[in-house]
Amino acid sequence: MEFLAEYGMFFAKVATVVVAILLIIGGIASASHKQPPMKEGVLQVKKLNDKLEQMEHAVRASVMDSHALKVFEKKHRAEEKKQAKQRKKAAASKPGDGDKHSDKGKDTSQPAADAAQQKSVFVIDFDGDIKASAAEHLREEITAILTMATKDDEVVVVLESPGGMVHAYGLAASQIARIRSAGIPLTICVDKVAASGGYMMACIANKLLAAPFAVLGSIGVVASIPNFNKVLKKHDVDYELLTAGEYKRTLTMLGENTEEGRKKFVSDLEETHKLFKQFVSEYRPQLDIASVATGETWYGKQALDKQLIDEISTSDEYVNALAKDCGIFQVKYTEKKNWQERLGMAAESALVKSFDRALASVLGNWHTRH
Repeated sequence: MEFLAEYGMFFAKVATVVVAILLIIGGIASASHKQPPMKEGVLQVKKLNDKLEQMEHAVRASVMDSHALKVFEKKHRAEEKKQAKQRKKAAASKPGDGDKHSDKGKDTSQPAADAAQQKSVFVIDFDGDIKASAAEHLREEITAILTMATKDDEVVVVLESPGGMVHAYGLAASQIARIRSAGIPLTICVDKVAASGGYMMACIANKLLAAPFAVLGSIGVVASIPNFNKVLKKHDVDYELLTAGEYKRTLTMLGENTEEGRKKFVSDLEETHKLFKQFVSEYRPQLDIASVATGETWYGKQALDKQLIDEISTSDEYVNALAKDCGIFQVKYTEKKNWQERLGMAAESALVKSFDRALASVLGNWHTRH
């Protein structure tokens, strides 16, 4: 009886786990077949000056003694008050704020305070994949910035992308171009890579910066298509492709490709490349486009010599220098994720980390043996 009781408890536990797993799988399958609801996004704006000041204070508190720290903070507060008064005085003396006589008796302290504000710098990040998926968030972030940014402000885009689909990056570049069309100074910083479609976006900047070993360029177009027609023939499998229109299909994966189809496909690639070169030349007319539109890439210093960029600098270096005199605001649009998406992202992250560790181990062993 005791054995049967223990066995019954064990069976109940196993059954409970199995049922729970089946319910989770069923829930995921059911959710995947439902029409996904419209996701609500959240716009997050963080003032980076506060973060930098907190970091500076933490370092000073650790390095300086208490007396020296008090003296420094007192002097710092006095300097801040002095600068605030100077800005307010300069703003009050600016012409064009309206007829002074018509404003007599009115409270003009608020406009004066608004005018005395520091230059605002809005920082947004773009991390591009092959489909330029981040363009959806980029659209919302730029729309939000344009509601209040002025020509006296600045937008800094920290961009990283190896490129991808032509139409996807064309749209992403058009979003970036909205900033320039509004007359707001645009700076783009490339810390790692801006190639192909990534450079299509980067070249729009009024000022383009890159780290010394960032990869830039790849002004070219590439397409690759596997063809399984010989495999199908070997196994006596017929494949029929019916089209209306001479060039509805040029190259296919399963059919037998013709020389005429190949020529048309290459012609389309060349036409796309031509449009790419025209786009880059429009925003960076100083470039010798014939020498850089070869599909090659260059590191930061080489890119500077070829005028693909304007300066050598990391994004941290540039933004931190602006923080001394400007208000720095990081703008980020995020979408709320359901539990299935969070579970999937966690699983994906775990797989990526496992792969990275395995790759690092293999490379480490290879270097050890060689």
